[in-house]
Amino acid sequence: MRIPIVLFLSVFSPCLVQTQVNWASADSVFGILPSSVKVFKTLSQLDGKPNIAWYAEADLNDPALEFTVDTAHKRRLTPLAFYQKSLDTLSFRERTAVPVLVVNCTFFSFASNQNLNTVIKNGRMLAYNIHTVYGRGKDTFTYRHPLGSAIGINKKRKADIAWLITDSSLRYPLASQWPAVPVKDSVINPGWKKIKQGISVPEHRGPEKWKMQTAVGGGPVLVQNGEIRITNNEELKFAGKAISDKHPRTAMGYTADNKLIILVIEGRNPGIAEGATLEQTARMLKDLGCTEALNLDGGGSSCMLINGKETIRVSDNSGQRPVPAVFIINWSPR
Repeated sequence: MRIPIVLFLSVFSPCLVQTQVNWASADSVFGILPSSVKVFKTLSQLDGKPNIAWYAEADLNDPALEFTVDTAHKRRLTPLAFYQKSLDTLSFRERTAVPVLVVNCTFFSFASNQNLNTVIKNGRMLAYNIHTVYGRGKDTFTYRHPLGSAIGINKKRKADIAWLITDSSLRYPLASQWPAVPVKDSVINPGWKKIKQGISVPEHRGPEKWKMQTAVGGGPVLVQNGEIRITNNEELKFAGKAISDKHPRTAMGYTADNKLIILVIEGRNPGIAEGATLEQTARMLKDLGCTEALNLDGGGSSCMLINGKETIRVSDNSGQRPVPAVFIINWSPR
């Protein structure tokens, strides 16, 4: 996605947070890893506050790596349970393949265990964006219809981040390379033709089929064109000043040289790791060289396993939070 930066000046919130983070290799902590996957850790403070963060870098060009997802129908599993499930499946299928990385991804409903964002596996949509946000107060009978964002990897192993229109009637999501102003009306389910009216950018061709093999949704977008561009106002993920609250974070992006970056930030651990704002998270991803990057579900859901071992300490006292979907990197040693 290449977008002239000038078009963002009146659309995106500026980010003034400056964060200097030093990373150290942590590959040795997790045993045997493919040479195309590297793991790093930092203890660098954020704005004078204690911080612990990890990121994994994976080469999208390596044919020995499989980038995929897994879901749990109408239920949730911990990342460790997903890891064991993947390990058992791969052991049966290929003997030598192993899940190197498992990380939480989509937002979800605690009540229904439903993914609230797009999930694509083997080119097929398994979950869809929620395109209706209910009004509050005097606007309880009005609705806004945002486009949710997602990161995908296609058959040629190229990554992209886009804003999606998803519907069970569509074979593929319709993707906009531009954020959209949420459509506001009194219709709960307006249909994708109404939703796409929010995309109003000069010389824009409109939403196009997004043919990805693997994809997970979240939001808001944090980095575009290598610069911090947080599209919370367009995606309606966090209300008010919530983007400046510090929490555990999970995020994903990719670099110009086709490396996938998966970042997790520990939080809610007073005096040890206090978490990060969305601005600070975006700064980390930009400094890591991400061309584009996307926020994923955070808080108590944030958890990344490398070879089945935790990186950050999860913030829920009960341990890893069960989630309905995870992003996985499998490795088939040659």
